[in-house]
Amino acid sequence: MASHSFFTPLFGLSLAACAMFSQTSHAAPEPKSVREYYELRTYTLKAEKLPLLDEYLSKALLPALGRLGIGPIGVFSESMEADKLGVTVLTVFQSPGQPLTLAAQLAGDVTYQAAAREYLATLAADPVYERIESSILGAISGMPSLINPDASKPRMLNLRVYESHNERAAAKKLEMFNLGELAIFRRTGLTPVFFGEALAGTRMPNLTYMLVFDDDEARKAAWATFRADPEWIALKAKPEYADKEIVSKVTNRILTPRPYSGL
Repeated sequence: MASHSFFTPLFGLSLAACAMFSQTSHAAPEPKSVREYYELRTYTLKAEKLPLLDEYLSKALLPALGRLGIGPIGVFSESMEADKLGVTVLTVFQSPGQPLTLAAQLAGDVTYQAAAREYLATLAADPVYERIESSILGAISGMPSLINPDASKPRMLNLRVYESHNERAAAKKLEMFNLGELAIFRRTGLTPVFFGEALAGTRMPNLTYMLVFDDDEARKAAWATFRADPEWIALKAKPEYADKEIVSKVTNRILTPRPYSGL
């Protein structure tokens, strides 16, 4: 079973990766203009272990992060193969330094340690989860801060990852969103929650973003409107923005908020 420390992978980052965390945005179309940072963490587990993970996240981890002024935090689930589930935790940081001291802060938080006792006491023969996949993202200049969806009503989250074959191609996809595609998204009903470029993690380089919809019917309708939009058709027709030149793989995930999710 992997270590219980929420941000242990970060302590292995190179100095170059840490330096990337200090980049700031030069454009601020949203009310908040300071660039945010995100950790996107997905637990893979058997369905029978979901209650224990829910208990840990809702009663131990999220309250501890709240005491540290970290958040908002979203928790979402999705079905996987066989009897497995994915539980994704999206944590919003206001500064690049916050993740680096988090493990030590949690280790010294007696309230957290007490609330997490059952989760932390699980044995290797019967782990809570099978694997954790984690990525650190920096908000893009076109959307330097997250927009929290209305958590008081039913909603569906659409998480998408655009992988590129090299850094030049990835930068071109970022440019495409910053200069035009993001505005078209908003106009056609593809409501963004966050957009982030991967600074550390798996499947790099990539651009990861999340959209929110009322339901699956609304999601399908918005994507159909977007695909038929004349401005989008003209933008993607530019040779430098052709998908075959700058995007090597797209992963599309549908997420459902857990009852205690802050997003």
